[in-house]
Amino acid sequence: MHAMLGRSRSFAAGFTLIELMIGMALGLLSVLIITQVMSLFEAQRRSTTGSADAQTNGGIALHSIARDVQLAGYGLLPHTDSALECSTATFGGMGITGIAPIGITEVAAVAGVSAASDRITIRYASSQMAGAVSQITAMVGAAATVASNLGCQVGDVTLATSAGNCAMSTASAVSAAGVSPISITPANGAIVGPGANIACLGSWIEVTYAVNPATGDLDRTVRVDGVSDGSTVKGVVTGTTPSVVGVVNLQAQYGVSASANSNQVTQWVNPSGGTWAAPTVANRNRIKAIRLAVIARNPKAELSAVTAACSSITAAPATGLCAWEGSSASPAPAVDLSPADANWDRYRYRVFETIIPLRNVIWAKDTL
Repeated sequence: MHAMLGRSRSFAAGFTLIELMIGMALGLLSVLIITQVMSLFEAQRRSTTGSADAQTNGGIALHSIARDVQLAGYGLLPHTDSALECSTATFGGMGITGIAPIGITEVAAVAGVSAASDRITIRYASSQMAGAVSQITAMVGAAATVASNLGCQVGDVTLATSAGNCAMSTASAVSAAGVSPISITPANGAIVGPGANIACLGSWIEVTYAVNPATGDLDRTVRVDGVSDGSTVKGVVTGTTPSVVGVVNLQAQYGVSASANSNQVTQWVNPSGGTWAAPTVANRNRIKAIRLAVIARNPKAELSAVTAACSSITAAPATGLCAWEGSSASPAPAVDLSPADANWDRYRYRVFETIIPLRNVIWAKDTL
């Protein structure tokens, strides 16, 4: 009886040291496995989320640029003395930098700071009357007599064209409805005279898209000249805002036709060299579209290289980080992110590419 009682008490005394050590080892092993699984899951989650963000950012950037590019140009143009034919232009001290509907500038790479990228500048008018043109029939002092000044307001940017010359100014006075003669008075009267064409453009807007190497954002810079609410001239408005985050490179090419009065794109060219870095008026009017690539990056760096350099810009199939597949006649733009970041290949990228026609230039084919 006493022997049985003593034995039952020894069995109920608890775990032995060996049993505790085995239990702790199993527990630690379980915690290690769970930690590794959670760590792997978190890394995959961050990679997936980052890729989704890059997908979204690239799509938004492409849409934003395309929306502005489709506005590039002047709207309605006359059959003679078209603004697209102007070889010289004056701006009356307004600070406007040009009248070309679109311009692409190659920005050189800076080691450790930025990769070679492009800057796109778009110019267009905001007039709700599409910049309808009237021919000047007479001058009464500084006032130009026209058949119609419908849609013109004080402070609007005016564009006068005559024999290949353009002059931009602001409307300092516009005759009231029912008052004869109907007139527009530009502040700068250069080339304004009988026989010239004049149009009220509303605001003249210049939008520039460029990658900001300091922030990794796609910046949108806007300059607005001649803003008017019908009674008060507000002058010039400028500002730069980060448009989309995570965009590391921008590449663009001109789509050019064989002649200005043709709308069929026969070649894609980089904005470089003696011909296309600063195109003449004749070559500028051959530009009917742009081809655009936006490169967005997943912000999560991987432990090893996951992206390869572009294998070819002149043949298909190209692999790696390429803008698009090119040909020997129309090579694709080169994408090289290594000057900005020696570890560029440890990131994942999304490339968005599209072709955007210049509608206002295409519609003006018959004037050229």
